Amino acid sequence: MTKIQPLLTPYKMGDLLLKNRLVIAPMTRSRSNNKENEPTELQVKYYRQRASAGLIISEGSQISKRAVGYVNTPGIYSEAQVKGWKNVTGAVHKENGKIFIQLWHVGRVSHPDFHNGELPLAPSAINPNSKSFTPNGFKETVTPKEMTLEDIKTTVEEFKQAAINTKEAGFDGLEIHSSNGYLFHQFFNKCSNQRKDEYGGNIENRARFFFEVLDEISKVFPQNCVGVRFNPSMHNIHGIDVDKETIPLFEYVIKKLNNYNIAYVHLSEPFTDVSKVSYAVENIVAHFRPLYNGTLIINNNFNQEKGNTVIEENLADLVAFGKLFISNPDLAERFEINAPLANWDVDTFYSDTGKKGYTDYPFYSEEL
Repeated sequence: MTKIQPLLTPYKMGDLLLKNRLVIAPMTRSRSNNKENEPTELQVKYYRQRASAGLIISEGSQISKRAVGYVNTPGIYSEAQVKGWKNVTGAVHKENGKIFIQLWHVGRVSHPDFHNGELPLAPSAINPNSKSFTPNGFKETVTPKEMTLEDIKTTVEEFKQAAINTKEAGFDGLEIHSSNGYLFHQFFNKCSNQRKDEYGGNIENRARFFFEVLDEISKVFPQNCVGVRFNPSMHNIHGIDVDKETIPLFEYVIKKLNNYNIAYVHLSEPFTDVSKVSYAVENIVAHFRPLYNGTLIINNNFNQEKGNTVIEENLADLVAFGKLFISNPDLAERFEINAPLANWDVDTFYSDTGKKGYTDYPFYSEEL
């Protein structure tokens, strides 16, 4: 009798039964090229094609106009956006799929071009010295505006409203994008947060904003339908650097999450080689697995073999795949029969090319 691959076994996550352990990683695709930045029939088809995954996590969706920082990304703050996403969730559910939305605020990685000339918001007025993908092409980032206490309070409320909108749009849950150098990550790290108030300084203070948002979201959405994402060893990207307090901060946050009944913690392995970076952790999943009692998702550069192994060794419960799901909408079916995998086209990842490189990747049955 052929042994079932660990990736293809069902998994109970909170009240949701996932049909397999393959997760579609949240990926910016920049296809909402319309006045409202709303999902259209193009997104409906894209997500419906991939509904055989155990769980879909949508592309990052800005919680407000102040949160946007990439061109043509869909939001979750307007009536039109909620309606567009409702069409997406309906299509996924018709295919017996499960879908979470990723709630997003990019903070200082944005650009004044998105905000009528106003500066983007950040914990401190420190330029990440990065690039921003604006309607006018890539531009150098600027020194952002340090958020006032009122700005922070407003942003917490925007996340709460986004959770309300998420429920109305029919999502099975949501993921807080607290990763990859965006707003929460900027509060976490000392290189981007030099505040002197209760949101800066020690580890507890720098994690305060994150937990305030989680607490408010928990008032409107079941906690076991709320996931969080972290990239602890991200280094030299978007102006984020690892220092001696970086890993201890993520240890503090992840241990504290044991007091919550959330859906999952979603971790990324390092995006770059950090073997020579002081204080960084190379094997994220092995380091953090013993610290967290709940469901753990791991991602970044996993393939079929590595994905099966990490579950078999009980280092993670679910594995998120990005690029493989771009070019293989039926990735679960291909894994099941060990079919060859289609290659992706990097040039169409973020470009406004409509269906090209987005919904035109064939299923294996079509290839045959």
